[in-house]
Amino acid sequence: MNRRTRYADLSAASAAVLLVLAAVVVGRHIQDTFRTLFVHWPPLFADWDPHAGPGTPGAVLVAAAVVVHGPSVAARLPWRRLLLAAWSTTLAWTWSLALADGWERGVAGRLTAPNEYLRVIGRFHDIPAALHDFTHHIVSGTPGVWPAHIAGHPPAATVTFVLLDRIGLGGGGWAGAWCITVGSTACVAVLVTVRALADETLARRAAPFLVAAPAAVWVGTSADGYFAAVAAWSVALSALAVTGRSLPWAAGGGLLFGLTCYLSYGLVLFALIVATVLVLGRHRVRERPVLPVLFLAGAAVVPVVFTLAGFDWWEGYRLLVTRYYQGVGGIRPYGYWVWANLACTVLITGVATAAGLRRAGAALVRHRDAPPAAARLALLVTAALLALLAADLSGMSKAETERIWLPFAMWLLAACAFLPRPRAWLTAQVTLALLLNHLLFTGW
Repeated sequence: MNRRTRYADLSAASAAVLLVLAAVVVGRHIQDTFRTLFVHWPPLFADWDPHAGPGTPGAVLVAAAVVVHGPSVAARLPWRRLLLAAWSTTLAWTWSLALADGWERGVAGRLTAPNEYLRVIGRFHDIPAALHDFTHHIVSGTPGVWPAHIAGHPPAATVTFVLLDRIGLGGGGWAGAWCITVGSTACVAVLVTVRALADETLARRAAPFLVAAPAAVWVGTSADGYFAAVAAWSVALSALAVTGRSLPWAAGGGLLFGLTCYLSYGLVLFALIVATVLVLGRHRVRERPVLPVLFLAGAAVVPVVFTLAGFDWWEGYRLLVTRYYQGVGGIRPYGYWVWANLACTVLITGVATAAGLRRAGAALVRHRDAPPAAARLALLVTAALLALLAADLSGMSKAETERIWLPFAMWLLAACAFLPRPRAWLTAQVTLALLLNHLLFTGW
């Protein structure tokens, strides 16, 4: 790596740090002066609360192990064992960070908070009837109005926790365990995708960064980690289908994409990432034109089921926009959040990702000179970045994007595969995660 390239990487990382500092300073001024941000530690939805807990020693040990051994282990393990190791290490990392806040405060109490999904389990004793009536309780002021998170998402999110309760896994502990366990598989889905669409070397280089991502701080505290995993596997199965694996993977990818759209309205933007997968696999698609048909057939399943049950996705979204602007979403200043949201993204993906995105951009600009695998990975990462920017410009994501954008963040982290000297960058990543987790008490 020449000096100029290294300087460019450090400049990108420094710019990311300056963006965060600007968001903190400007946000603090706006909040202290006007009280319009509705976050206590801008730009994050968090409170200043230095602390440690039962998970702290484990988090430090996992961080050290990933920094010291992660790159070498990722390079030499057989592929399937690497995937298992990545998932198990991500589980250990996420659980440790969550338990640094203690069991009740860090895991069991998260999804039982006033605005959370478990608060309405009793209203879903008849699931079809609840779905048929769902849109009648979205707008503030209507009888039996839903709490914020239920109103803010399509009902598949709530139904997930209702079904867990039905099979005997009720309560905040099981719900938290579900989100952490499923959410931790997102890193595996990204690795599978990168290997299928780019190459195995880049996937192996990305593995430690996906495992020890700062995003794990929020995967362990919200249902958005679960959403991220479903979205990631929809892309992974689609990638397997268009790179010559089994045809049914296309239908599976479509099925999960349909579910993704019914977990969170904003995740319909994953259509851009899926479309990029089809572009990267266009030769296979030409040979097997049935692949997009199978994907679309799978994608129709969840919408058909919910529509027949009486839930209208478009009506739900229309009413959500009304609800959003009835609350703090209508007060929070767009002029601040449209760029401060990106500072939140830096905090969940780390400065290494900023440097990796710079390299991805360079690979796209010089795509004729870049190795084909690097150009393909750069295109995939860029698609995720464009989807995130579309969400940002929409004005429907003002604040709290450190959890809302977890599904997009997982794909940005893959850009770290471009970085040399991974241990130095990994040190920066885990240090950021440990500081965020132990200096702040993160909301949701």
